[in-house]
Amino acid sequence: MLALALAGPAGADTIRLATWSPDLTRKGPGLLLADIRSGKDAQVAAAVQVIVAADADVLLLTGFDWDHDGTALAAFAETLARAGADYPHRFAAQPNSGMATGLDLDDDGRLGTADDAQGFGLFIGQGGMAVLSRLPLGPVMDHTAVLWRDLPGNLMPPAAPEVAAAQRLSSTAHWEIPVAAGETTLRLLAYAATPPVFDGDEDRNGRRNHDETAFWRDRLPADRFVVLGDINLDPADSEGRREALDRLLARVRDPLPRSAGAAAAPQDGANARHKGDPALDTADWPDADGPGNLRVDYVLPSPDLNVTGSGVIWPAPGQPLHDAAMAASRHRLVWVDLALP
Repeated sequence: MLALALAGPAGADTIRLATWSPDLTRKGPGLLLADIRSGKDAQVAAAVQVIVAADADVLLLTGFDWDHDGTALAAFAETLARAGADYPHRFAAQPNSGMATGLDLDDDGRLGTADDAQGFGLFIGQGGMAVLSRLPLGPVMDHTAVLWRDLPGNLMPPAAPEVAAAQRLSSTAHWEIPVAAGETTLRLLAYAATPPVFDGDEDRNGRRNHDETAFWRDRLPADRFVVLGDINLDPADSEGRREALDRLLARVRDPLPRSAGAAAAPQDGANARHKGDPALDTADWPDADGPGNLRVDYVLPSPDLNVTGSGVIWPAPGQPLHDAAMAASRHRLVWVDLALP
């Protein structure tokens, strides 16, 4: 019944790519691992249901706590395998989130806060990224250590010399991941950008969100690539600077994944002011005192790749998987099927 939420799994000559922020992050190190191993955590169980139903060949998880030994990811992969979703190939590396700097990065006069880490986080690895794959992964090119000031044309606000010399661009990570799909090698450009809000008049987060997407501007391969992740910006309705996203969308194929649940969501509060198609939304935030539903999660293939299907796992009320999708995360899983060349 769970498979009814999708248009059907990818065929033998296609590959299904997906991205999702399952909100599998906790307030301290080791807590996610404990919840996974307990077998009793309702959110973990709901996330497993969604991933099994998605039946993706390669899945990028954003908002998944990282630890040095990859123990939480391994435990989660074992849980998925027991549920019927086996991912023998995995990748995760230390993200910038929660990485202490010893500097006052947000210039609030205090040291050691979550905002003073390279990327917002209460501990090293909080809200990191991970890749689960049925297909072999090649050597990953990790751009996570690139300094913000070194991005050509960056919008970094003025900063003290010691801050500029230390501040990395990625709030989480930027990875270039080769995936062996039959005779084809796809290059996945994966990242999770900071929300362009929660700052002051200097618009530090808005500028950083813009530049995290602009990072790929001069690094897009000539062909056979897919940009995916939590871009944290809606092309029509988010607060933030849309120029980099607009340029990116002009250079890729946007499948415009849709869902019945997003289309059926109440269009009141913040949603009533939105201009974009609600069926394209991928995140469910408060409507009365929040930004409402937005499209912030993307799978964007290069123009030479043939898209055969796409969707968002956001079932309408009463449909299979609705309760699990709602219980797992504020975000919804986005998937795209590609025909192999």
